[in-house]
Amino acid sequence: MKLLRLGAPGEERPAVLADDERVHDLASLTDDIHGSFLAGDGVARVAAALRAGTLPVVDARNARVGAPIARPGKVVCVGLNYRDHAEETGAPVPERPVVFMKDPGTVVGPQDTVLVPRGSLKTDWEVELAVVIGRQARYLESPTTASEVIAGYTISNDVSERAFQLDLSSQWDLGKSCETFNPLGPWLVTPDEVPDPQALGLRLSVNGVVRQDGTTKNMIFPVAHVVWYLSQYMVLEPGDVINTGTPAGVALGLPGTPYLRAGDTVELAIDGLGHQRQTFQDA
Repeated sequence: MKLLRLGAPGEERPAVLADDERVHDLASLTDDIHGSFLAGDGVARVAAALRAGTLPVVDARNARVGAPIARPGKVVCVGLNYRDHAEETGAPVPERPVVFMKDPGTVVGPQDTVLVPRGSLKTDWEVELAVVIGRQARYLESPTTASEVIAGYTISNDVSERAFQLDLSSQWDLGKSCETFNPLGPWLVTPDEVPDPQALGLRLSVNGVVRQDGTTKNMIFPVAHVVWYLSQYMVLEPGDVINTGTPAGVALGLPGTPYLRAGDTVELAIDGLGHQRQTFQDA
């Protein structure tokens, strides 16, 4: 199942993309796609309504697509989670997940404009598999139980300002939490359509030039391990988002490659999860 949200910022309506490529309105079942919807029987009710043919079809051809989850409580990120990315940036391969937080207010739609911050010299791109939590996760017993708390998967562009991130603070948050720095979507794809999250291709291009072309099988810490690990140190709540890391090919790791400036266009895709496209402009 592919859940999505359509409409202007702050006015999105919940919807579902059916197998026949028609989009159905979900307003009769829920006011939005949020933690409460995911934690309850919302997904099951949508599936039942699709089978019954009771959901109205909407014309989504010209509609803005918002982030597929409304108001995430937190966005938790794992850095340096691909061996090739760690190597290209000159960082040691981590012995345990490198965890940092990203302001949830950075989340925007997959086609929305991204702002290059004032004073930025090194705005960078990162295509990532994002995990959305569907049930509270607290001290999970093992990685094998992680699948029980995952509501689905989506695409994240973990946009980063490297000078802010690495030069201005010992923490990464300054370079990760700038306005619009987390395009998310287009869909929240339920786990039944992603049988193996460690077998997905990830791609990103800048102005038509391929910069990243990787696979989630090269994660140092797989999705299940990341979810279990985080649950040992924080309570993951329904609607929370986890960005699981990026493969090689970021500007930081490609000497001589220009960072993003106003007018640049970035396109991202992950197998089975759709694609994104953003144009950058000055803040």
